[in-house]
Amino acid sequence: MSTPRLPKSPHHPDLTVAGEEFFFPDVRTTVNLFAIHTRSVGREWSYPLHEHPQYEINIVLAGEQIMVVDGRSYTQRQGDLVLLRPGIVHSSHSNGEGFTYFCMHFDIDDKLFLSLLSRLEQVLFPAEGTVAGQMGPALGKLLDLSAPEDIGVGSDSVAKRMRIQSAVFELFATLWEAVSSEAAHLPGRGYVQAELAHQIASRLQGRVNQPYGQAGSVEKQDGIEGISSELGISVSHCNRVFRSVFGVSPRVYLSGLVLHEAKLLLADPQWSVQQIADMLGYGDIAHFSRQFKRWSGQSPTSYRKSTVQESPFE
Repeated sequence: MSTPRLPKSPHHPDLTVAGEEFFFPDVRTTVNLFAIHTRSVGREWSYPLHEHPQYEINIVLAGEQIMVVDGRSYTQRQGDLVLLRPGIVHSSHSNGEGFTYFCMHFDIDDKLFLSLLSRLEQVLFPAEGTVAGQMGPALGKLLDLSAPEDIGVGSDSVAKRMRIQSAVFELFATLWEAVSSEAAHLPGRGYVQAELAHQIASRLQGRVNQPYGQAGSVEKQDGIEGISSELGISVSHCNRVFRSVFGVSPRVYLSGLVLHEAKLLLADPQWSVQQIADMLGYGDIAHFSRQFKRWSGQSPTSYRKSTVQESPFE
C-alpha cells in the first residue's frame, strides 16, 4: 500500500486531532521597490526639484545633506531619516562637503500601513529619535546586500532579490512599530477605521480557516453579525467601515476567500467535490455547486477539469 499524500489544506480532518492549533495570518501584501541605492557625492552635488508617485525613504550615512521639502529646508545629518509621501515636491544638495546617502522608493497596497504613513506630517526623523533608531538594524541588513556578489552569481539573481525583499519587509515592520508610537497622539479617524477594517478582515479569514467539521457555510455562519458582536459595534457600522477601506462589503470579501480556498482544494485531485463541500461547511453538494458557479461562472467539476492537468500539487 502506498503512503498517503500529505494534506494540502488546513481543513484536512486529520489535522484536527491536535490539542492546539494556530493559523498564521494570510499575507497578500504587494510591494513595489524602485531605485534602491546608496550614493556618495561631492561638495557641489545637487538634485533638482522633482516629485514621484511613490513613498521615499532617505537616510544620510555620512556627512550632511540639505533636503528641501515643499519649500522648507531640512539639514539631514548622519543617521537622520527623511520620509516623503507621494507627490511631495522636493530637492536636495550638499552642505558644502561631500556626503553618502541611502535612498529607496516604494509603494505598498497595505491599506492600514498606508493610512498610518499618510497621517504623518513629520518629514525629518533625527538619528537619536525612536523611528530612525529602531530602523537601524533592519537598514543595516539591507545595506549589507549592496556588497559585491559572490563569483558566478549575477546581481539580479533570484536569491539576492528575495533577500532584498526580506530585508525591506523587516524594515517596514520596524518602521510600523516605531511610527505607530509616534503617531498614536495624532488625530486621524481614517487610521482608526482602517485598523478596525483589518480586524474584521482577519476574523473573516478565521471563519474560512476553521478546522474541518467546525466551519459553516457563508450562509450558515453568524458571519458579520458575529464579528460585529465580538468587536462591540453595530452591523451597519461594521459594513460601512469595511467597505470604506476594502471597497466591497464583508459578505463579498468573505465569498472571495471561500472561492479562493475552494479553488485550491479543487486543484488537488485527491479530494472529491463532496469532500470539499464538507470541508467548507456545505453538507449539501448541490448547494456548494450552485454557490461556486455563481461566484466563478463554472461548476466545481468544470473548474477541476480545466485546471487539474496544471495542478501545483502534482
